Amino acid sequence: MTTLTTPRINVARPGSAKRGAPQARPRQSRPAWLFLAPFAIVYLVFLIGPTLYMLVASLFNTSLVKSGFGSFAGLANYGEMLTRPDFWAAMWHTVQFTLYTTPPLVILGFVMAVLTNRVGRGQWFFRLAFFVPFILPSASIALIWQFIFTPNTGLLNGLQALLGLAPTAVLANPAWAMVGVAAATVWWTIGFNFILYLAALQDIPRELYEAAAVDGASPWQQIRFITIPLLGRTTTLVVLLQIIASLKIFDQVYLMTSGGPGQSTQVALTFIANTAFTSDRVGAASAASVLLFIVILLIAAARELFTRAQDRKA
Repeated sequence: MTTLTTPRINVARPGSAKRGAPQARPRQSRPAWLFLAPFAIVYLVFLIGPTLYMLVASLFNTSLVKSGFGSFAGLANYGEMLTRPDFWAAMWHTVQFTLYTTPPLVILGFVMAVLTNRVGRGQWFFRLAFFVPFILPSASIALIWQFIFTPNTGLLNGLQALLGLAPTAVLANPAWAMVGVAAATVWWTIGFNFILYLAALQDIPRELYEAAAVDGASPWQQIRFITIPLLGRTTTLVVLLQIIASLKIFDQVYLMTSGGPGQSTQVALTFIANTAFTSDRVGAASAASVLLFIVILLIAAARELFTRAQDRKA
């Protein structure tokens, strides 16, 4: 008589697979950590480290000529910065530069991208022509625009002479110096916004424009009701990046005007540099840096809240 044996089935206990899974994960993550290690080291040494040093130094009377952080000052450096007229003047000049540069960089970048996107042939030439200035170093940009604004012999004064206008010493005039720096910055950095908009435009399906054209929509109506709404997130990103970049303006001002004439173009970072390296007050300069950092952080947080509100509506 044959005996039937029931085969044994090994049923895994609940949670046994979960306990075994993490054993294989470290083996997979080791190569990833090895590749990320160089960036992580650079990030810690050149970003996180100086940021922590800035926060600590802002609470002390730190100096470049003395070792250590110096005597403890508490919040005295912050109180001094908040009551100094030249600090607020530098912050206002920074905001003024931001107002001069952000609207044209956003609007012109968008217009240039829309026009280039409609070009059938030779689009590569416009991409190259608009983006090439962005890869030039700031020193080259400063030299080019100092030559343009040179009194009597510069290109601008030559154009004014042809039109019968009086020559203008842009960088030597307190009323026009910041405008000159802003013009140089717009010409220099507009290519970055142009590329962002052009990439976003090429992701919009052509069928939407073809359907709108069949329904009788004009090119302006297509831009107003299709292009602008679909580029809303890109515009928000461009505005945020441009505001942050403008608040951190330093190179152009330092190279073109050195904060002058007088202090008409002294912005936040030139004020911080002068306080730290000319007045030898690293603690006070660190406090001013923290205040500027808080402003930038609040703007980034506002952008994040605005983006989340847009996502909820969508």
